[in-house]
Amino acid sequence: MAPPHGNYADTRSRFRRPGRRSLLSGAAALGALGALGATGCSRVATAEGVEGGDLLERLRAQGVVRLGIAGEVPFGYIDKDGELTGEAPELAKVIFKRLGVDRVQPVPTEFGSLIPGLSSQQFDVVAAGMYINADRCAQVIFSDPDYQMLDSFIVRKGNPKGLHDYRDVVEKKARFATGTGYAEIAYAVEAGYEESDILIVPDQVAGLNAVETGRVDVFAGTALTTREVVKKSRRAEVTEPFEPIVDGEPHIDGGGFAFRPTETGLRDAFNTELRKLKKSGELLRILRPFGFTENEMTDLTAKELCGG
Repeated sequence: MAPPHGNYADTRSRFRRPGRRSLLSGAAALGALGALGATGCSRVATAEGVEGGDLLERLRAQGVVRLGIAGEVPFGYIDKDGELTGEAPELAKVIFKRLGVDRVQPVPTEFGSLIPGLSSQQFDVVAAGMYINADRCAQVIFSDPDYQMLDSFIVRKGNPKGLHDYRDVVEKKARFATGTGYAEIAYAVEAGYEESDILIVPDQVAGLNAVETGRVDVFAGTALTTREVVKKSRRAEVTEPFEPIVDGEPHIDGGGFAFRPTETGLRDAFNTELRKLKKSGELLRILRPFGFTENEMTDLTAKELCGG
């Protein structure tokens, strides 16, 4: 769902990002994504040359905004009934309604195609819970993050190897897996794990299976996705969330919405409504059904996560 794992420039960490997250909701979601994929063929209008962009006015006139999503549970996906949902689309529905745009339309694509698709005007905004990092900030502009995220491991019941962070994985020579394009690839490599020894699997469901069947000792993902996927497992558990180490310092990721660099007006209007939702507590109410808790709420800014 994201680019090859060797390409740190497009992962969800400061090296890239969340494939957090590449989490499909199963065969039904895959079918629905395929059916909806055709909606991404036409291009959307933009407003280069207009200071701040006039896309918001265009969207109000059209009554619909196109959202780039990547089929990731719980960030943005098509459910078993063929309906668009996930934390980012549901938040987008609320904010764009407040901005005078009544409808949202999904444009499914692979995670690694979200920024190129946005740049080529296949959709108006990336609504996929994308991690905000310096590499991405050089290509797009971000809203402030609507959530923050730590990492966690899926391990066998009882955590027999005592794995609690990436240093443990390296020191105890654990067999390690993570998802395609996940930020956790870079975190493990920074801790000293050989990239060639990492088992790359499609998503957290495959990661859980790899742990349960003994193919690996540990699967790394976000705290949210790992704790959600192990709920029905009798053979695996999730570790306590922890901060990965980046450049020698503890690091917290945050995800938000991406816009074309010319559309600062739309981004700023979006941020204004997002701040209102944070202040009122409504943001948590919107995100809670997707497994988010108070621990995932954040006052981080896009500027901080971009390294500015």
